[in-house]
Amino acid sequence: MKYDFDAVIPRHGTDSLKWDALERLFGDKDLLPLWVADMDFAAPPPVIAALNKRAGHGVFGYTVCLPRYYEAVVQWMERRHGWAVDPRWIVFSPGVMPALNLLVECLTEPGDGIIVQQPVYYPFMAAVRDHGRRLLNNPLVLDDGWYRMDFDGLARLARGQGARLMILCSPHNPVGRVWGREELRRLGDICLDAGITVIADEIHHDLVYPGLKHLPFASLSKDFLENAVTCTAPSKTFNLAGLQASNIIIAHREKRRAFRAVLDKYGLSLPGSFAVTAVEAAYLHGGEWLDALMEYLSGNLAFLNDFIAREMPEIKVIQPEATYLVWLDCRALGMDREGLQNFMRGSARLALDDGFIFGSPEGDGFQRINIACPRSTLEECLDRFSKAVRCR
Repeated sequence: MKYDFDAVIPRHGTDSLKWDALERLFGDKDLLPLWVADMDFAAPPPVIAALNKRAGHGVFGYTVCLPRYYEAVVQWMERRHGWAVDPRWIVFSPGVMPALNLLVECLTEPGDGIIVQQPVYYPFMAAVRDHGRRLLNNPLVLDDGWYRMDFDGLARLARGQGARLMILCSPHNPVGRVWGREELRRLGDICLDAGITVIADEIHHDLVYPGLKHLPFASLSKDFLENAVTCTAPSKTFNLAGLQASNIIIAHREKRRAFRAVLDKYGLSLPGSFAVTAVEAAYLHGGEWLDALMEYLSGNLAFLNDFIAREMPEIKVIQPEATYLVWLDCRALGMDREGLQNFMRGSARLALDDGFIFGSPEGDGFQRINIACPRSTLEECLDRFSKAVRCR
């Protein structure tokens, strides 16, 4: 393979949240971390080369996104997702979660309802509660190892609970679903009828496994486009989370104006020099690397499936259609959520994400594992897990 994803790149001592904050976050610096959603792989070579060149210039003054930046984003969206995005719709922000918090502030008022679908990326719930909005949960339904939406429940929430926003996770983190056209249409119609704006967090949109295709929610109809805010970023795709760059796509003029205004209010409208350089290089020259990455991740997923089926059949893998995050059903171990947490950290010596943080009771008894690591790291993780299961 042209790109060596098997190479183990030491990350201790690099101010890594994933590796250097273990004692603070998990109480033990010696755990093996496969939790937070960044990869243990080097970024694409064209991105590294562009950053080295930019660093060599030596001047790091205030930076703006010029037309070539927006054109790189537009070309990527058209080439990879078949969506013709007007560059005027794109607003730079320093990350999807800062953007989502600001969108909650500028599109809703205290006391308004915001719909999420648990189990779901846990900062969504914080973004609702921290701003004094009401969390409205439309739980996903697990049927025989497969998650689906409860549209009847969604319609009931949309009609009578004062909802103003819905946060759609697409592809879904942590359950890995790639939502189909009819699922997205049903959700979109319910929200349109109720006057609910959809914030589509599509940060994992490039990480879809072979045979499947991500559909940008806003691309499905003109009405959806005007009723949606789409959050995208190169961070998950190219392992650039530390550079703090995202592109928020808002076709509706007044919503876009309101978002720009709140970015300006908090002094967050200007990008960093390295963010602009990295985004342009990734979107213009990173496609080949991404294809190789998805091939490697597919191999890691197959390795995990085979290992668990052979060594830990009581653990059930919720098969992801996208993302490098795998949702593990550990309920057959018969532990409550605190017991499972203590087991993973104390017996297995692993730092994974506890399922309950994605919503309780929906995530109780689950663990989320990040397989975007060298296969040797994944094998060590699964060895630790299986030994702990056998010895419990």
